[in-house]
Amino acid sequence: MRLKLPIAHLLKTQRRWEKALAKATATSRKLIIKPRKVRPKKDKLTEVSSFGTNPGNLRMLTFVPPQLPGSAPLVVVLHGCLQTARDYDEGSGWSMLAKRHGFALVYAEQTRANNLNRCFNWFQPHDARRGSGEALSIRQMVTRMRRTHSIDPARVFITGLSAGGAMTSVMLATYPEVFAGGGIIAGLPYGAAAGMRHVMTAMKKPRARAAEQWGDLVRAASSYAGPRPTVSIWHGTEDRTVAASNAAALLSQWTNVHGVSEDVFTQAMLAGHRQRTWSNRKGDTVIELYLIDGMGHGTPVRRTKAQAKAGGARPFMLDVGISSSLHLAKSWGLVRRRTASRRT
Repeated sequence: MRLKLPIAHLLKTQRRWEKALAKATATSRKLIIKPRKVRPKKDKLTEVSSFGTNPGNLRMLTFVPPQLPGSAPLVVVLHGCLQTARDYDEGSGWSMLAKRHGFALVYAEQTRANNLNRCFNWFQPHDARRGSGEALSIRQMVTRMRRTHSIDPARVFITGLSAGGAMTSVMLATYPEVFAGGGIIAGLPYGAAAGMRHVMTAMKKPRARAAEQWGDLVRAASSYAGPRPTVSIWHGTEDRTVAASNAAALLSQWTNVHGVSEDVFTQAMLAGHRQRTWSNRKGDTVIELYLIDGMGHGTPVRRTKAQAKAGGARPFMLDVGISSSLHLAKSWGLVRRRTASRRT
């Protein structure tokens, strides 16, 4: 008789487990029968396989919005190390801006055959001079876009992050007649390093040069004697990869090139961050400097609520409440007036 209670208890427990298992099995079957549909992301960028001799062995990817207007602007975008063109586009939002405001994009993408870390070789003399290597490949991409899409030659711009930012410096120096303006994000001045052995030193601390010496490097990069591109410099004060002192060297270089005093500027706060601007004698802004307090190494972005919910922030895309892509587009006159007042 002593065994009846335990046996009855065990049978009752077993029936509970059976019901629970049956319920769980039924639920799992429903999930299997009716899985949640996940739509694959549509690739925004299109690769162009032929665009010239391509001596730098780079890939060319483009974004051209539907019904691109005639004489549209073009923005050349250069990713950072360990990134791809698609990574950078997804994080920076450039294709979204291009679609909304009617301009074209071309992404130069580095290959592992050139650099294992996918860094642009801004420090190699062959790739950093006019008429050869990676610099010429990027120039050929612009030529292809102009021929194919009727791009306005007076509204071609370039921007890049880190090694892409340093390569932006190269392009502004070696092909100043091609670009109306450039945005250098966490980059280095032109001529900061010549060869691999100088790279790490330059990234940590640029060589001590007078402003005129920095400017002479740009002037010697081409025989062009016309108006120079405008320059927008973006850098985090806590960047441990490319020291913020490189932003100071960039400023010295380009104030000298534009013939403006480094000490005469206007300052404002934009989305809580310092913005300094330098103007020429005509009153036109020729240089901008954004110092992002507390930001490390990366591109400043402002993530939307939808992006925040989705999670998975991309490497080197730093949410600091301000979108460098949007503000570059605004400063270059690419943002249509009816949407220019939106929150940034």
